Amino acid sequence: MTREWDATSYDRVAAPMTQRGIELVDRVELSGDETVLDAGCGTGQVTARLLERLPDGHVIALDGSQAMLDSAGERFGDEPRVTLLHADLGRPLPLDTPVDAIVSTSTFHWVDDHDALFANLAAVLRPGGTLTSESGGEGNLATIQAILAERGYETNAWRFPGVDATRSRLGAAGFVDSDVRLVPRPTNVPEDQLREHLQTVVLGAHIAEHGDEIVEEVASRMTEPVLDYVRLVVDARLAAQGTTDGSRRICRATESRWTSSGPS
Repeated sequence: MTREWDATSYDRVAAPMTQRGIELVDRVELSGDETVLDAGCGTGQVTARLLERLPDGHVIALDGSQAMLDSAGERFGDEPRVTLLHADLGRPLPLDTPVDAIVSTSTFHWVDDHDALFANLAAVLRPGGTLTSESGGEGNLATIQAILAERGYETNAWRFPGVDATRSRLGAAGFVDSDVRLVPRPTNVPEDQLREHLQTVVLGAHIAEHGDEIVEEVASRMTEPVLDYVRLVVDARLAAQGTTDGSRRICRATESRWTSSGPS
C-alpha cells in the first residue's frame, strides 16, 4: 500500500481529481481564518484553491509521498500560510494543535485501515470541527477491476467501502451528523493521456508488484477511454464533547515546514 508517486506525471493528468477537489473545497463552510488539514494534498493543486478561501487562515498540506510534497513545496515557495507535512494517514498524525476542519480528495482509498484512518483524523480535529472528503467508494472502477480479475491480478490495492460501513466507522471515531453517499462520476480521459493516467493514478500499486506491462493489458481491453469512478462523499462533524482526552498523539511537527514521519 505504501509507494512513491510520480509527481510530475500526476500534475499533468490530475485534472479530474483537481476538479473534484475544487468542487469539494468550494462547498466547505469557512470563515477564512481557520486552520485546515488537507489530507492527501498531492502536488497542491487543490490546496491552492483552499488557500484562496483562507486569506487569514492556514493550511497543513499532508501527503505520504515525499515527491508530491516536493512538488507542492515548489508551488507554494515560502508562503507562510502553508505547512507541508509528510505523514501516514494510517498512523497517529504528528500535529501539535487541533485543526478546525479536514478536507481530502482522492486519497482515503489508498489507506488500508479505515477504522484507524477516521480515529487518526478525529484525534487532530477540534470538537465540532468538520470532515469533508471524497474518495473511491463501492463500485469504483468496476470495469478496470473486472479486467484485472479476468487477467488474474488481485484487486485489493484499494479500499472502496460502502455507505453503511463508512457511516459506522465515522460514528465509532466520534463523528456525528454524518452524511455519506455514493456519487457516480464517470470520467472521459483524453485518448492520448489514458495510459499515463492509468500508470500514474490508477495502477501505480499494481505496477510496483507486476511491472509496467499491466498498463497495456488493461488499456487494450477497455472499450472506451472512460473511467467509471464512483465517489464516496463524506460530510461529518466531530462530536462537541468527549474528544479531547490525553490520548491524542501530538508532537511539535508544525514548527517546521517539513517533517518525515513515513510515507502512506
